[in-house]
Amino acid sequence: MATFRIKRYNPEKQPEPYYEDFELDIPDKATLLDCMNQLKWTRDGSLAYRMSCRSAICGSCAVKANGHALLACQRQAEHLLKDDTIILEPLGNMKPIKDLVVDFQPFWDKLEKVDPYLKPKSKSPEKEQQQTPEQFKLIDDSSTCIMCGACYSDCNVIEVDDNFLGPAALAKAQRFVGDSRDDATLERVKKLSQPGGIWDCTHCGECVERCPKPARPFDRIKEIMTVAIEQGITNNNGARHAVSFGRSIKRSGRLDENRLPVETVGIFNIKGLLDLLPVGIRMLLKRKIPPVLHGKIDDVDDVRRIFRELDQ
Repeated sequence: MATFRIKRYNPEKQPEPYYEDFELDIPDKATLLDCMNQLKWTRDGSLAYRMSCRSAICGSCAVKANGHALLACQRQAEHLLKDDTIILEPLGNMKPIKDLVVDFQPFWDKLEKVDPYLKPKSKSPEKEQQQTPEQFKLIDDSSTCIMCGACYSDCNVIEVDDNFLGPAALAKAQRFVGDSRDDATLERVKKLSQPGGIWDCTHCGECVERCPKPARPFDRIKEIMTVAIEQGITNNNGARHAVSFGRSIKRSGRLDENRLPVETVGIFNIKGLLDLLPVGIRMLLKRKIPPVLHGKIDDVDDVRRIFRELDQ
């Protein structure tokens, strides 16, 4: 017997959300969605949530269980038990409509911003545009995204910055940035390098933890970053930071923390450099300034070898 503690919300009856407990004897090997259906069909028919395929294909049944987003049809309920309890809540970073149903409109709006469609050289190709297996492999993982919103729900950046496009939209963007049939790569990476795009990702990896498919949004974001730098789109703090970081490690095997912030804002960016002064003064007063002479490590030649191999 397990307790399902479900966050309920019905603005037509009560303005504030509340938790309601249901007791259920979990059937053997039942998924979380199976249990949710049992509760709805036998305990409370007003319980609202989304579902469709029950096969981890459509992405409709994404919810939060014990604080993290997942597909309810993909996880066995007994594996989610904590002290004989499962806490169910609506997806995060989206406004609840009723119970576990949330408003996906902001999610779809951000998806539209990345132009999720091919922009081929020929507007009306006379024949099929073929790809080699190697070319398709570059977009294979991102093509597995089912738009369930699990990554969006648990994204730490969106929680504090609604301007961020989010991992799902950026993973979908890589699907077209990396497509050999697309002719708008430079246009795309310029747009994605603007504020709210790829460089606003904080590298927490939460989206990879929550993704129920091999899409791995964070990896796709890193791939777009690589293409952007290769295309010469480096006139922004994010790209300059990445280039400076790599150059420092390649040079000495260590991160030069004195050069990094200066090169990140741009050595000729007077305003940016002046903005760094208060932080530098506080670090100096608290004796947190890194050593001025940036020493090398013993195995720096091995580090440089790795960089040479990557360059090749």
